[in-house]
Amino acid sequence: MHHVNHQDVPPKPASPPTAGLPRVPAPAAEPVLHPRMEPQAGTEGRSGRVNGRTLWIAVFVVVLLAVIGSLVWLALWLNSNQDPETSGSGATGVLETAVTPPATALPLPREGVPPAEFALGDCFKDFDPEALASTVVACDTGHSAQLVALFRYPEDDSYPGAEALKAKALEACQAARLGPAANDYDLNYERSFPSTTSWESGDRRVDCYVTAPGGNVVNASVLP
Repeated sequence: MHHVNHQDVPPKPASPPTAGLPRVPAPAAEPVLHPRMEPQAGTEGRSGRVNGRTLWIAVFVVVLLAVIGSLVWLALWLNSNQDPETSGSGATGVLETAVTPPATALPLPREGVPPAEFALGDCFKDFDPEALASTVVACDTGHSAQLVALFRYPEDDSYPGAEALKAKALEACQAARLGPAANDYDLNYERSFPSTTSWESGDRRVDCYVTAPGGNVVNASVLP
């Protein structure tokens, strides 16, 4: 068994992020003085050196305040423009929601395909999420499931725990982009994620499928 699976009521699609950059005012420009430190006649003594040092301190403070203000503005801008796909659970990795060829190799149908070789967009006949292998078919032929989103953890990550994996799989389902064909079928979301055993063997992927409770009744890809 490669994955632990959970079936869910389809999550509501996430609202698209608000376009545009935050309107954070830049810090007001401060005048930077470059005095010529030339002693005036009759003031070469101790008092002249003290006055010069005081002026340089004032210039340094002005420049320092301008730099700090710029850094604060930059931090606010970066925080407000954080990528929504990588926020939430804090896990680093790659979220895939758009099909990039090649998927599972032609010709199809192809039997005995293990979960580790499933490609985004693959469609499955008689899909059993607990099976060690599945039959991949062309999406314009009868099938009961399709892989619509997945998240890959980095190879060197330690096992994050079942709850974190379950949450990340839910995020993948919420990020899934379905096309108009999805409205023609009664579909559910189903999540699949590594067990401790499969993680130790190199499994770093959580999957989100749409499944048809009626069996092999879907005859089109539900992706855009």
